[in-house]
Amino acid sequence: MKSALTGLLSLSLAVAANAAPAQTKPKTPAYTPLRPVADCLRTDRIDEWHVVNPRTLTVRNGPNRFLVKLQASCPQLGYGPPTLRFQTSKANRAVAPFSICGEAGESVRSMQPPPCPIQSVRKIDKAEFDKLSAHAGRNGSGANQPTKP
Repeated sequence: MKSALTGLLSLSLAVAANAAPAQTKPKTPAYTPLRPVADCLRTDRIDEWHVVNPRTLTVRNGPNRFLVKLQASCPQLGYGPPTLRFQTSKANRAVAPFSICGEAGESVRSMQPPPCPIQSVRKIDKAEFDKLSAHAGRNGSGANQPTKP
């Protein structure tokens, strides 16, 4: 009787352990890049940028406006000359050399190292851009972006 009860208890624990992962929510991917690539932020066409806070930037190129979220706080973006340089991922340099889509390997930096990895990029409308940019502690133009990949 004791061994049957132990076996039944072991079986119920095994079933419960296997059922638990099925109830958890699927994990959101770390990167959800913009697609198609034509919708991505073009670094060679940046007209203006704003550092809203150490993890958030707004960027405009022509009529397109973007919200750029960083993986971690990057207070160094708020110091030094008003210059930001966006770096595309090494994997995309051959296909889309000036595109920032929110993919792994993309970063932004000021004149102060190190670079800040980009978590996500999404298009926003003019109203949201203006609202966020109004609270920016720092801004500039895209004049210092690289023109060669």
